[in-house]
Amino acid sequence: MKLLIIGGTYFLGKAFLEVCDDGTNEITVLNRGNRKVPGKENGHIREIRADRKSEASLRAVRESFDDAGYDGVIDFCAYEKGDIQRILNLGFPIKKYIFISTCDVYERGTGEILDEGASFEERDFGGEAGAYIVGKVALEKELLESAKLRGMRYTSIRPTFIYGPGNYAPREGMFFQWISKAGQIIFPEDADGSFQMVYVEDLAKCIYACLQSEAPNDGGMNVCGETTNYEGFADALEKATGQSIQRVALSVNDVNARGIPMPFPLTKAESERYSDERARSLGVPFTSLEEGLRKSYQSFLQSEE
Repeated sequence: MKLLIIGGTYFLGKAFLEVCDDGTNEITVLNRGNRKVPGKENGHIREIRADRKSEASLRAVRESFDDAGYDGVIDFCAYEKGDIQRILNLGFPIKKYIFISTCDVYERGTGEILDEGASFEERDFGGEAGAYIVGKVALEKELLESAKLRGMRYTSIRPTFIYGPGNYAPREGMFFQWISKAGQIIFPEDADGSFQMVYVEDLAKCIYACLQSEAPNDGGMNVCGETTNYEGFADALEKATGQSIQRVALSVNDVNARGIPMPFPLTKAESERYSDERARSLGVPFTSLEEGLRKSYQSFLQSEE
């Protein structure tokens, strides 16, 4: 396939690039040039440097894109309304556009297990997290309308909590730091929240399988991974690290009063559940939480050396 990857040098984008750079694809990466493109030194990958948020920047490098178009555009760094449209305005044909969205686009607090047909969240909760959701919802709508006008196939990939080597979000890495420094973790003992965690390599493989699939998969696709809670997560951490980890028990009220930024929902009221039957139908095997955390912890240890 002839692929255009937007991003591709950081966490999920990097993992995807490693999956699809198998010698069978012609790959072009569009980014700002702030990070090294994996595989570029081997001559497998072309790089176009431009700011995707600037029409002028994109027009300046328009001749670098293939006028014949691409079998797939995989967009890892669209966050605000207009980000997708600026790419489409370049005018080259696209067979399938894959946009990396989030399960946070769904309406919160319904109490239902949310599949791809669930309603979007139309409220603005404010702050950085609220702006993130507003932007992703706007881009979902932007892609849908553009795909209809162009007759273009598309999929909005909607992951839950992503974890794995290279994770820049303060999730499992926060626990690894606690374990490394003190052999202990903060444990919200009365938390009844639950959450779904998807290993980054599994998600990358699902994106690639979706790209390769000839089955009609226009619309959304949830990718959720394993459902757990704080107790299950702590148990998996012990198995993954091979350590007996001291659990410093605090109540949810204490955690909130002390402003400890726990990365996952603490209460049932904050928790959401999602169905990922569409992603499972792709046939990609999912890594267990214990194994994913083991690989992530080994990567963390190597980065600390």
